[in-house]
Amino acid sequence: MRFKLLPCLFLAILFLPPVSTAGTVYYYRDENGTYHFTDLPTSDRFRPFSLFRTRDLSSEDFIELTRTYGSLYSIDPMLIRAMIEVESGFNPQAVSRAGAQGLMQIMPQTQKYLGLVSPFEPESNIEAGTRYFRYLMDRFQSVPLALAAYNAGPSRVEEYNGIPPFRETQEYVRRVLEIFEKHKNSG
Repeated sequence: MRFKLLPCLFLAILFLPPVSTAGTVYYYRDENGTYHFTDLPTSDRFRPFSLFRTRDLSSEDFIELTRTYGSLYSIDPMLIRAMIEVESGFNPQAVSRAGAQGLMQIMPQTQKYLGLVSPFEPESNIEAGTRYFRYLMDRFQSVPLALAAYNAGPSRVEEYNGIPPFRETQEYVRRVLEIFEKHKNSG
């Protein structure tokens, strides 16, 4: 009897109306395979549980997501917004010629590393992209070098011992920093 209720419960949850970003539920799976859920993540192990999310986000929602994950990963939200603006122009369905996906244009191999299973879901993409950028900041200890690594890959930054001599990467770093400064100065 109890096992017959599980599929019904799953279907009921699946067809619940979506809720706003303010009610985000986070989860992680521990080493024993147990899932833990919360609305107040206490570590970077937690990921958004996107089943409860709406797919239609306003610009205010994007701003709130950059604040949420900027705070969680100690990255200036205006820098995250500048990266999104340059990466995808705020298009959650964006796909680059190289195959990078979503708002923060995360490559499929990096998605696997990050555990990102829904690259076109804005909240998951922003969370994973911000978490990855935090990792790059910790690794390179410099915003320009972390941006270059985000664009060209960490091994390229190490190989050239700085920003690689690729026009695309140099232009990416310049544009993100320019937009970031403009946002900081405007408010």
